Amino acid sequence: MNTSQNNLNQALVSVIIPAFNAETFIARTLESVLSQTYRNIEVLVVDDGSTDTTAEIVKSFAQKDSRVSLFKQSNAGVATARNLAIAKSKGEYIAPIDADDIWYPQNLEKQVECLIKSEQSVGVVYSWSLDINEKDLLTGGFYNSTIEGEVYKALVYKYFMGNASSSLIRRICFERVGGYNCKLKAENAQGCEDLELFLRIAEHYQFKVVPEFLVGYRQIPSSMSCNYAAMAKSHSLIMADVRERHPEIPANIYRWSSSSFYIYNLAVKSNRNGNHRSTLFWLYRAFREDLLMTLLRHNLYVLSIESILKIIVPPPSGSGLELKQASESSEGTTLAKIETRTKVHRILPSQVYERMRFNSLANRKSK
Repeated sequence: MNTSQNNLNQALVSVIIPAFNAETFIARTLESVLSQTYRNIEVLVVDDGSTDTTAEIVKSFAQKDSRVSLFKQSNAGVATARNLAIAKSKGEYIAPIDADDIWYPQNLEKQVECLIKSEQSVGVVYSWSLDINEKDLLTGGFYNSTIEGEVYKALVYKYFMGNASSSLIRRICFERVGGYNCKLKAENAQGCEDLELFLRIAEHYQFKVVPEFLVGYRQIPSSMSCNYAAMAKSHSLIMADVRERHPEIPANIYRWSSSSFYIYNLAVKSNRNGNHRSTLFWLYRAFREDLLMTLLRHNLYVLSIESILKIIVPPPSGSGLELKQASESSEGTTLAKIETRTKVHRILPSQVYERMRFNSLANRKSK
């Protein structure tokens, strides 16, 4: 084993998994974590008041692998569950993963290697993600941002990391900025706890990216919250706090941020859940906040046309069309096709314009 690999084995990584009624996918998540090529890990699962067999499944893994530990709490939300796991953990690095997502084998190894080679000013490393369905097959969606360094304004504009399961965080970040925000649940504003934490970290630390697809981000209707109003409120409260803390940030960035959130977090999810009137509502809200960018986004046209058609002419009940569509989507796609899509995606007008915006944010900071 080479010196680099020996160095990688020195640091303990604490994997934290909040789990609420996660019996469908928790086994696959744990299998992906325990199959990591980076072996020096502890896995802390917090059962957040589940009423299904989540705890029993986790216990069966813990009996076979001493690296797995189960903790229980009454249902208090994802932020409280993650904070409990962090408090019980011992690792130099914290690796969150949701109870339905998966890591591909080299994710932790490459993230730890990146952090070891980075300056102490780097607090977070994130990998690229691929959307997966209930069978772990690729559905075509992806997150492949290359943003790194001083990312605060970019993160205000857009949650470019995509999800919490893609990140590896130095423990010292939590010691400096605190844990996940539990107050959002109390205000019925859950949904953006990850973004809120990363914004606080980005005030003090730099971010780096591992430019490889190493995370499977599960996107199916049953795995997503349908409380869009709560998610919108969560984003709004977080941005209001940012405004208060950073009055120097131009007001238009918040409009851009809201528009992006309405499309990618609310309109897309509404469409995936078959709520087409809600899809149109959030597209309209995005349009109002950021007219030019919304017109450039192809999602506006794809989602609008699909939603309007399904409202006007819904598929006949029992026609078999829904089953056919579900079967087609369950077949998945290939990584090669997604890599081709990323090249096309990069030259779309909306993406070109978005890169101009990110460059503008970076230039403003350097002046």
